[in-house]
Formats: sequence, structure tokens, C-alpha cells
Amino acid sequence: MKPTLLKLTVLLGVTVFSGHLYADEQSCDQNGYNAPLELHKHWIMEGWEKQEGDPEFVFAEKMNLYYDLEQPEGVFFDNFAPGEIQLFDNALVYGRNWEGLQAEASSVLHALTEGHSELVGGEVASTTIGFVGTIDRRAGSIIPFKGRSQIGWDCDNGQWKIRQELNYAWIVTREEIAHYYDALEAVQ
Repeated sequence: MKPTLLKLTVLLGVTVFSGHLYADEQSCDQNGYNAPLELHKHWIMEGWEKQEGDPEFVFAEKMNLYYDLEQPEGVFFDNFAPGEIQLFDNALVYGRNWEGLQAEASSVLHALTEGHSELVGGEVASTTIGFVGTIDRRAGSIIPFKGRSQIGWDCDNGQWKIRQELNYAWIVTREEIAHYYDALEAVQ
């Protein structure tokens, strides 16, 4: 880059990256609470969580921090998704698919496990977390599971939004995951 162009770019507050121009004020947090890995953690620990007595889970209301619901196109896969469909190309359709499971549960509780990582660029990021969950169904059954989640994030108007999602979970016993919840309680 020529020195004159470099000075102009710095003065204008614009970053040139791979032939694209990005205004610095549009960039997303690279660290802290609103950075991709932290968002991924509270996506599972707050977004999908349901405590006994919580209001009805409405995806568009509870999860709008994480998804661009104005332009919901993307790729969302979850082998644990209720129903016959596991692959979705629309975040709203994907999210509404979970509303029935949440309504039938008295609680849905999670804890983080190991293997968290992130790759963060200026405008895109990928994060991976491990987690466990317990679905306590109103009908009386309890479903304990362990899972992995990988999310592709896009910086959209200064906020990270989920554009790609790959979640995989499998049934385990309550005893196999109890120590994750014990560790969570010890921290609180």
C-alpha cells in the first residue's frame, strides 16, 4: 500500500482488508462479553436455558441477540433437533422448531464442558464449545445429553450474528454429566 493511501486510510478510520473497505466503527468486539466465544457460551447458558417457572420460550424474542432475524438465511444443523428435520436454511424456522420442546419441558439446564476454541477475524469468526444439558419434561422423563457446537459468526452492523451452526448431541446418563453441574454450582 502506498504511504499516501495508508495515511488517508488511517485518517478516515477505514481498514482495507482483502479488497473490502470496513469502517472501524462497524467492527465487532474481538474480546470480552460481546466477542464470539463469550457470545457462544451465553448463547447456550442463557439463550437455550429454561428454569422452572420461566415465561414461554419464543425464539424470536429470546434469541434475537444471537441471530439476524431480519435476514435469517444461513445453515443451521442440529442432530438433536425435534422432529424429522435436522438441517435448516433459515434461523427463524430453525428456532421455531425448538419452541415445542421448550414448552413441553419444565426445565432445560446446561453446563459447559471442555474444548472451547475460537478463530476471530475482523468480520467473521468461528467458535467451538462443549456442553451438557438436561431436559426435564413435564411428562416425567428426563433427557441428559452431552454435545458439541460450532458456530460461524458474521459481523453485522457492529454485532456478531450467527450465520452457520453445527450442533451434535448424544444421550448420556445423569451420572456421567453430574460433575459438570457440580462445578457450575461451585462457581456460583
